[in-house]
Amino acid sequence: MDLAFIPSPSRGVVELGPIPLRGYAFCIIIGVFVAVWLGNKRWVARGGQSGTVADIAVWAVPFGLVGGRLYHVITDYQLYFSEGRDWVDAFKIWEGGLGIWGAIALGAVGAWIGCRRRGIPLPAWADALAPGIALAQAIGRWGNWFNQELYGKPTDLPWALKITSAEDGRIPGTYHPTFLYESLWCVGVALLVIWADRRFKLGHGRAFALYVAAYCAGRGWIEYMRVDDAHHVLGLRLNVWTAIVVFVLAVVYLVISARTRPGREQVVEPAALVPGEDASGEGDGADGTVKLTKGEKDPEAPQDEAGASEEGAGSAKKS
Repeated sequence: MDLAFIPSPSRGVVELGPIPLRGYAFCIIIGVFVAVWLGNKRWVARGGQSGTVADIAVWAVPFGLVGGRLYHVITDYQLYFSEGRDWVDAFKIWEGGLGIWGAIALGAVGAWIGCRRRGIPLPAWADALAPGIALAQAIGRWGNWFNQELYGKPTDLPWALKITSAEDGRIPGTYHPTFLYESLWCVGVALLVIWADRRFKLGHGRAFALYVAAYCAGRGWIEYMRVDDAHHVLGLRLNVWTAIVVFVLAVVYLVISARTRPGREQVVEPAALVPGEDASGEGDGADGTVKLTKGEKDPEAPQDEAGASEEGAGSAKKS
């Protein structure tokens, strides 16, 4: 007898008049807003302009959604193109099915386009957004709860997830809430990246690489618990292998980047530099002195009358 469990919603959509509000889509939208909000705060703290993160997200988010959907449809093609299936369902993104690997990969392409248009380095932007992406994933995973999908093996633990739907091969019962495990793990990843970035001043894409490596470490064991249909390679689910490969690449990047480009970028957005500030990010001196640009005279410097007369005469001749 189950003494406690996490209940599943009876339906994953709420009708607001003629507009259907789907839980899965709602979670994704909230996650995007949180990622942009936190990313903007971190970007401004690094010396960038407010609003830049959102401007680039306009490119990154659509690319990410397309990439996430493509990865899911390609790796689970049997759900849409096998006998008895309707290929049109491949476009029904609101019913669930986004692969984070494809979302990050193609989202990076969109971000690269946006960064080039603004003249800022992509690694710095990615560093600012990294913990926000982890929080967006933590929120987005609750969309799987609304759809009663991507749960783990059967269990009678007090925090088991109760599945009530019998559609698409589901068997009602209590299962490991892998969506909850991954959601909590992503929150931990976000906190880890924020702490490490403050402690070690990560730059040149290393904060983003840390997020990737930490997420992959958790995704590997969580993926292993899932019971939904998936392709297997050498006895392991495809996403487990993907997590292993991406984890290794992220760690290699961390090591090489730390050796070849230590420290962090001093200037992340040249357009944000105030007048009189140089490319090193330094403006007026700590002692209150003012840095002058080429050709500018110090208003407090004494001038002799002869010099002033010669300058005036020179100006008259030129005119």
